[in-house]
Amino acid sequence: MNIRFATHDDFEQIWPIFHAIAAAGETYAFARDISKEEARQLWLLTPRQTFVAEEGGQILGTYYLKTNQAGPGSHVCNCGYMVAETARGRGLASAMCLHSQQVAKELGYLAMQFNFVASSNQGAIRLWQKLGFAVVGTLPRAFNHPELGFIDALVMYKWLAD
Repeated sequence: MNIRFATHDDFEQIWPIFHAIAAAGETYAFARDISKEEARQLWLLTPRQTFVAEEGGQILGTYYLKTNQAGPGSHVCNCGYMVAETARGRGLASAMCLHSQQVAKELGYLAMQFNFVASSNQGAIRLWQKLGFAVVGTLPRAFNHPELGFIDALVMYKWLAD
């Protein structure tokens, strides 16, 4: 597997991954009917950098990295990760998260924060904790899950500086 910068042409392979995850409505606070162009703007154009994880020319996962807040909070970045359903369980999310932490350090960020992790996303929560992230806040009933209704969203944080 190779993790590299995403190109504009890559969005044709990113879109099916993004669309399936957004349409499910279980992990991201994106409109379930988000358009392809809105998704392109959010995932590829707005972030500071976007990456893809590919194997044999096929994109299996993607992540973005962006500054979480301006001014006095600009030393903290935020990332979002998506893995194709057919590629789950192969360690892609872990590899992308580790890659993103290295990139964040290279870009001068001192910390990484995940702003809105659905409390039902136990696999991601376990993985982020295994990779050193702590739950630093709970937003009660902030995420409207399509099957579970209003559930908590977690804020997770990791200090990257030594």
